[in-house]
Amino acid sequence: MKKERIQGMIALLVLTALTAVAKESSVYDEIWGTAAYENDEAAVLQKLAFVGRLQGDAYSFGGDSKHNEDLIWRRLRLGLKTQLFQDWLIHIEGDFDLNEIENWDAFNNRLTDSYIGWAPSAKVKMKVGKQSAGFTLDGATSSKKLIAPERSIVAGNLWFGTEYFTGSAVYGEVGNGSYKAGAYSSSGESGFGHFESGYFTLLSGGIKVGANSTLRLDYVFNDTDYDSRRGYGTSKLNHIAALVYKTQLNEKLGLWADIAGGIGNSDEGMSDLLGVDIMPFYNFTENLQLVLQYAGVTSLEGDVDVNMARYASRNVNRDKVETAHNLLLGFNWYLYGHKLKWQNAVEYNYGKNRAGSGDDYNGYGLTSALRISW
Repeated sequence: MKKERIQGMIALLVLTALTAVAKESSVYDEIWGTAAYENDEAAVLQKLAFVGRLQGDAYSFGGDSKHNEDLIWRRLRLGLKTQLFQDWLIHIEGDFDLNEIENWDAFNNRLTDSYIGWAPSAKVKMKVGKQSAGFTLDGATSSKKLIAPERSIVAGNLWFGTEYFTGSAVYGEVGNGSYKAGAYSSSGESGFGHFESGYFTLLSGGIKVGANSTLRLDYVFNDTDYDSRRGYGTSKLNHIAALVYKTQLNEKLGLWADIAGGIGNSDEGMSDLLGVDIMPFYNFTENLQLVLQYAGVTSLEGDVDVNMARYASRNVNRDKVETAHNLLLGFNWYLYGHKLKWQNAVEYNYGKNRAGSGDDYNGYGLTSALRISW
């Protein structure tokens, strides 16, 4: 009960603070501005910022006589980011589990962004250290800027949900295009990774299509040692490719979508996967947004290798299925852009298993999510 009381107190403090804040953007600017020091004219230190995010979910999912619901802290991340000598960046950040506040080892979850960056120009930027390895539509989108409460099942199956890996990357923008090339340890350790579990490489190239659209192709080659005693954080897919499209049709209507496929490691019994994610959205105002999302993933060999949506999977004891479908209707209220928003979604999940198994899943769910970042 002590943990629940502490969580309730923190939630009450957060909600009280949000209620006390006026709606004028200047007030939000003043509050968020206290987390950073900036001086572009300084010779050594141009920026020092306290960074992080606090995210909480209330969810209720049910189907096929099974039901689960809870109020949980989804993420707490705290860290520092500093800019030095104009071109250098140091970012150190950790992930903490507020649901395990009484146990330090469980509370102190892992390092996330912990790297040194160099950005002499927009065309060439580099990072060395632990960093996000983003690919697919949602996998390359920070959890701070998702327009649905959770990443889609396409990312859940074809991206590496560990997200943060030790390695190096070079990226930038040239003309109407963008690129990224990186090599990373496959290690899933909570601290800095090692290369005893193998490695993977990421190549990504994008281009602007018209004034308000972008098209990007991501490719990953994954050479993980699945027998390593040190553990791994990748999937059992050897090759992954994703085609990502984003467009803003007008001030109100936009569309994000991707199609992704992966070739499974046959030695590990993993089948090939194919997924598609289509997400149109409509902005009623700068603050109110409606989102519709369909995502589906299937095993091309008909094997039971597909993960369902995060909370729906808890109704099937996290068992995998042959094909998963997810249909979501969401409503977002942006109080201060992505830095302070309230996201709500109702969704339908269907999981198909082998013919005759009798283990198909049908269920509905509701998620209400608070997202704060600074």
